[in-house]
Amino acid sequence: MADEGNGGYSYPLTNMNFLVTFGENLTAAFTEVNGVEATVEEIEFRQGNSTSLAPVKIPGLVKHGSVTMKMGYTTDNALITWIYNCIKEQRSGFERKDVTIELIDIRTESPAQPVQSASGRPAWKLKNAWVTKYSAPDLNASGKEVAIESIDLAYEELVTPGGGASGGSGGADTP
Repeated sequence: MADEGNGGYSYPLTNMNFLVTFGENLTAAFTEVNGVEATVEEIEFRQGNSTSLAPVKIPGLVKHGSVTMKMGYTTDNALITWIYNCIKEQRSGFERKDVTIELIDIRTESPAQPVQSASGRPAWKLKNAWVTKYSAPDLNASGKEVAIESIDLAYEELVTPGGGASGGSGGADTP
């Protein structure tokens, strides 16, 4: 693929620069994001009067795995409050949020400027996400690592770079 800005070559984006936004404006820096995926179940079907001995496979429900996000320990009150409201036993402050994960092209853009798809939509959007697991950082008095905490998110729908949706509303509610 030719790209005038790179001497005729178009290189793939690296996975090391990304931005995560919760809701409309709560942005957080994470060290790792894993598990963004959608899987379509296969349903095997065969009519009783079929002359074929093999069943027909048709698409079934779309399932999403849990997304794991790791970050350096933070005191950002808005993010911590949302996480704790999701995992506490009393659900008075429970709220689902749309989570957007955007790649940043460090060759042509500033770190605060995310890459957008051809349609102008952000890279991946997890619809109606909420925290299912929180892991506090490992502590070691003689350690020299950054304190890393992690969260697991469940979500109902994945909106992909081209604006296509999987699961949930069938794509009627794209960003």
